[in-house]
Amino acid sequence: MSRTLNVMRGCCGIGLWALLLTPTWANWQDAVPGAQIIGTGDFSVFGFDVYNARMWSAARPLADGQPFALELIYRRNVSRDDLVKASIDEIKRMSGASISPAQLAGWQTQMQQSFVDVQAGTRITGVYLPGQGARFFVGQQLQHEIDDPQFARAFFDIWLDPRTRNPELRQQLLGVKP
Repeated sequence: MSRTLNVMRGCCGIGLWALLLTPTWANWQDAVPGAQIIGTGDFSVFGFDVYNARMWSAARPLADGQPFALELIYRRNVSRDDLVKASIDEIKRMSGASISPAQLAGWQTQMQQSFVDVQAGTRITGVYLPGQGARFFVGQQLQHEIDDPQFARAFFDIWLDPRTRNPELRQQLLGVKP
């Protein structure tokens, strides 16, 4: 009897520690309280649908200094390496010499941990946390957190900067009517 009681106490203790160590941001919605879709659009390359994008925020229109989430729902298979390469290429194109090669290499390593090989239906959500960095979720599971505000800004600028390669998608995500 006492051995059973000790085992139960041990299990309860482990369960309590697990509960205490579980982050309060168990899903991306916890980081963007009151988030609603403010815009949505599709991204295609050479006529092939790649993903549907949704911008989530509590502020409408999107406001500086407020957290937001960019959700990408993939419609085709894309490797993690291709996702990282495309992201690095766009950050380099838009940032020019303001980002050092060493910084880009560090960001590439961080993105390798943040992304996964995707298939049709895979959902990756990036959460922008002003002054902190970014969190990346695959489905509802936290994949990786990058504590670097400069990275976060450069990454989300791929979609939100006026110099984006796809200004129509940018307008759709921001909920701007043409």
